[in-house]
Amino acid sequence: MPLDDASTRLADVREKITRAASLAGREPDSIELIAVSKTHDAASIRPLIDAGQRVFGENRVQEAAAKWPELRETTSGIALHLIGQLQSNKAEEAVALFDAIHSVDRPSLVDALGKAMDRTGRRPACFIQVNIGDEPQKGGCLVADLPALLAGVRAADLPLAGLMCIPPADVEPAPYFALLAKLARDSDCSGLSMGMSSDYETAVNIGATCVRVGTALFGTREI
Repeated sequence: MPLDDASTRLADVREKITRAASLAGREPDSIELIAVSKTHDAASIRPLIDAGQRVFGENRVQEAAAKWPELRETTSGIALHLIGQLQSNKAEEAVALFDAIHSVDRPSLVDALGKAMDRTGRRPACFIQVNIGDEPQKGGCLVADLPALLAGVRAADLPLAGLMCIPPADVEPAPYFALLAKLARDSDCSGLSMGMSSDYETAVNIGATCVRVGTALFGTREI
């Protein structure tokens, strides 16, 4: 992707975030744009970095480990977020590599992350992923299980950043975003990681503090 294309795409997404935030009476700077770079190689990511983007999201520990150390060596200020499911046996690698983990969804992972943070001395921000649509094929804790998982995260002293969700596909996302926002308020959580390329403006309007945007920035990704 040429630098001009990257700059145009980035400016367009940022402008839409600003507009949605303003309509909601929010400060645009309170919303973090995570550029979802999964499946894209370093050469495809570099134009967005050159255009000024510094926060990126990856789905897999192994993929991120293969491409980000070199990119980080040549650019300061990069923040890397894990937005995909995390196996407990990859917890230490994830803690060493990422600045935030958006997919904390079960007690065994809480335990693994706590031990990994103690061993490495690194403390990435943690979002609890909620299976907001109660979909068996998706990760995330059930809404009914959220209070117990929150208690476990707090007892383990993980750096709790907030809640994350992925609404069901091909339905109106607003009710699901509103439910996550209510759960966050009820749980005294400030962060809301919600909204992707097709619905990030809606998410911002409802209170998202992080939006995870891939296609709108990179174009349709390769499978």
